[in-house]
Amino acid sequence: MEGAHRSGCPINLTLEMLGDRWSLIVIRDLMFGNRRHYRELLTQSEEGIASNILADRLKRLTEAGMISRRDDPSHKQKAIYSLTEPAIQLVPLLAQMGAWGRRHRPTSEELAIRAQVLEEGGPPMWEAFMDELRHLHLGAPPPQTSVFGQLQQAYEAVVAQRRQDPAPAPSA
Repeated sequence: MEGAHRSGCPINLTLEMLGDRWSLIVIRDLMFGNRRHYRELLTQSEEGIASNILADRLKRLTEAGMISRRDDPSHKQKAIYSLTEPAIQLVPLLAQMGAWGRRHRPTSEELAIRAQVLEEGGPPMWEAFMDELRHLHLGAPPPQTSVFGQLQQAYEAVVAQRRQDPAPAPSA
């Protein structure tokens, strides 16, 4: 992914790497969904990414050093994708994007709850989540508490509540 850039502006350079429609979605699914295999990324994303686009983004993100790929020891034809440190350091950016989206776009409660929890938890929670991602993806020591578990628990609570009490259309 090296080559000519439009400018040396850090925002431009970030957008050149992550500004397409799917790259941050793939990183989001690795980060928040713990989807580590191609098939999980393909079939479990709410946005419905096409297989050729997913293959291209995985290749581009790997070449850019945002994710790594290794063979899955349990299956010869599968690979396991992991976030690298630069991708893990996107947590504050994604937390802020989620907070902005909750305030300014029509979101669904079940898909916005993780963003709400991260926004309310602020930088201390983001740091704890990055530590947990380092454990899950890079083999760092396990953290004492699981932010991933807190985010999943909040999501499951909203989904359970929606089953009991169907809510109206998404809010703005």
